[in-house]
Amino acid sequence: MQTPLSPTHSDPRLRHLEQRLAEAFDALWDSFVDPADALIDADGMRWQPLGAGGRGCASSPVCDEAQLADIRAQCRALALENEFAINAHENRINYIVGTGHLYRAAARRGAVPSLGLVADVQAVVDDFCRRNRWYQRQEEIVRRRDRDGECFLRLFTAADGTVEVRFVEPDQVATPPRYAGLPERSLGIVTRRRDVESVEGYYIDGVLVPAGQIQHRKLGVDANVKRGLPLFYPVRKNLRRAEKLLRNMSVVAEVQSAIAIIRKHASAAAAGIGQFVADSADASLTNPATGRTAHFRHFGPGTILDASAGIDYEFPAAGIDAGRYVTVLQAELRAIAARLVMPEFMLTSDASNANYSSTMVAEGPAVRMFERLQHELVVDDLDVLWRVVDAAIAAGRLPPAARGEVDLTAVPPTLAVRDRLRDAQADQILVRNGAMTAEMMALRHGLEPAGESQLRR
Repeated sequence: MQTPLSPTHSDPRLRHLEQRLAEAFDALWDSFVDPADALIDADGMRWQPLGAGGRGCASSPVCDEAQLADIRAQCRALALENEFAINAHENRINYIVGTGHLYRAAARRGAVPSLGLVADVQAVVDDFCRRNRWYQRQEEIVRRRDRDGECFLRLFTAADGTVEVRFVEPDQVATPPRYAGLPERSLGIVTRRRDVESVEGYYIDGVLVPAGQIQHRKLGVDANVKRGLPLFYPVRKNLRRAEKLLRNMSVVAEVQSAIAIIRKHASAAAAGIGQFVADSADASLTNPATGRTAHFRHFGPGTILDASAGIDYEFPAAGIDAGRYVTVLQAELRAIAARLVMPEFMLTSDASNANYSSTMVAEGPAVRMFERLQHELVVDDLDVLWRVVDAAIAAGRLPPAARGEVDLTAVPPTLAVRDRLRDAQADQILVRNGAMTAEMMALRHGLEPAGESQLRR
């Protein structure tokens, strides 16, 4: 199809008018300025708009599902391709989950459970963890929550009271178009009209699922914000710059080191230089397609060059100074580590300027941060386990008394550098004074509690 901007008429006057019209349109397009350009920074990232009247937007840049999907896509790309982001994700899993948390059922303080009740509850918990490969699922929960800013778990209860857990992708949680514009049904989460923290259900693939079947773990937002923010959202630009800077440093160094010698021929014609190159070549190869001949010369280790008059030799590799860019790279990585509240070596794997024993002390910021994250994981995990116990009670696998007479505890891996002898002595004092059970002391030291081993015989 021909356009009005393409001169096609045979009449010279019409062709001239069409040409002038095309030029006018080109000039108009060249002078067009998009008002939104002012909202794009030097990194090409568009500013996040603050919601006009939208609740919860003051503490989160996410006001609709399109913004949420865009932010999630950016941070997922970093988690897949950026080496520094991958290292940070894996280290957080290492310290938060470690070798896995231990879950134990015990008699609730002040209660006297019936014979075998504690062992029955423990058997239900152990069966759930084994059936759902809970250790691997713990790792994935931390990875998903950090990468996507949230993690959705859906619990499927069978008729016999067993519970299966499956992940729900964040992009599956979305409000159907017919409910668009209703604040209580926004972002795929249904809440009470005047209480955003009271969740009644989730739209998963357009189907409303009751809140009792879903556990939603959010990251980096207030309680009255429906959806979470990815871990690297505030520093995603720093991660991209660090990756590009490292790439550019490597490419420049590679190019400089690849060019071993530059010969300068003073007052020589092109033909003379070409003849010189051909005469000094060790091998020549002609491309049959182009007819061009390439000349090669091998410079072995310790080669001594004899230059004739008028020829100078330069060695570009001697001028490589990549060290001046390393300082800039380290500054970017420190900014990222500051966001993570992690020592720099945990992000860069460079322990040359850090002491692990002094970093992972009990009062160190990293230990405090990881302990807090472990506690959050424990609280969420125990919520799932209590739902498992409730399902077993409803199916008759456990008596109703299990809820009031038995308690569940979780023991995460130790973070701080430990003095095993002093820890054991301190725990012994606590056990002697009744502040700690012998079973809990055994769990803290990675040992099998004596009571548990007797129950299993």
